Amino acid sequence: MRLSVLDLVPVRTDQTTSDALAASTQLAQTADRLGYTRYWVAEHHNMPSVAATSPPVLIAHLAAHTTHIRVGSGGVMLPNHAPLAVAEQFALLEAAHPGRIDLGIGRAPGSDPVTSWALRNAAGRDDRDIEAFPDYLDDVVALMGERGVRVPIPNERYILKATPAAVSVPKLWLLGSSMYSAHLAAAKGLPYVFAHHFSGKGTAEALEAYRTKFRPSDQASEPLTFLTVNAVVAETSEEAKALALPNLHMMARLRTGQPLGPLELVEEAQAQTLSPHAQRISEEALRRAVVGTPTEAADQIRALAAQFDVDEVMVNPVASARRGTDPGTAPARDTTLELLAKELF
Repeated sequence: MRLSVLDLVPVRTDQTTSDALAASTQLAQTADRLGYTRYWVAEHHNMPSVAATSPPVLIAHLAAHTTHIRVGSGGVMLPNHAPLAVAEQFALLEAAHPGRIDLGIGRAPGSDPVTSWALRNAAGRDDRDIEAFPDYLDDVVALMGERGVRVPIPNERYILKATPAAVSVPKLWLLGSSMYSAHLAAAKGLPYVFAHHFSGKGTAEALEAYRTKFRPSDQASEPLTFLTVNAVVAETSEEAKALALPNLHMMARLRTGQPLGPLELVEEAQAQTLSPHAQRISEEALRRAVVGTPTEAADQIRALAAQFDVDEVMVNPVASARRGTDPGTAPARDTTLELLAKELF
């Protein structure tokens, strides 16, 4: 069983952005020390509880502070960026940390409509970039390659490359939470990750479609996939549920269109009362997450791996903290990784 980590760099009510980055740096070092396979950071914009806005910047920082673990994006939202810019960023990351960089690419905006407009409009980007997503994927792959891309200019042999002398390239993964992404990954022969932690729905159908329709390519000779799940592990089930509560409340507010803020501390969440609808959403999120003691959590992860026939699970350690915790740390997130490693490695 291989375990990996997804990190949104959560910002608690007691933290600054600098504190959250310090806590995530320590978390990445914990994952590296324990033997986790990869550590991915997300791309989300203008969210009070998420500091992961720029995957390449975070990857450069975390790779420089770790030794062995693969570091990557989960993922870069390609319609927000020029393919050449993404290719250049990740080609440089791979040159700096050969064999350790993953480029996970997604199609969603990673933000609300207003923020999405601010990201794309000034650069002349619009919904046509979403429609061109399959072609942009091909462009990123070719640009990072040793040969680059030949631009059709009359009477001139013009080669466009992400970096002058690539020796290796990042591992490319297509991310998604829909049948569209599953079919696209299969058609292009790309490794594929389904965002099971989003809603827990459609995972089996997407993976079945991906595996059935897969066409071998230079990127992968056979279907290659794993899935993601939210996780909180503590010495007791009661403590694990308490540490998970702030994240559950945040997800309920997100799904019901309520204003969002930083991630609450445990005591703050315990003092809140949700509407009946939000409470149901919170309870559903708890049921599909991995929350419990080390033995309970390990059993849940093994069951997930068996159910979806994967040998790698990426955990998103969503535990908050209690009052009095050092703001520059996230001990419950570190503990989640430590307790899972003891049970599963």
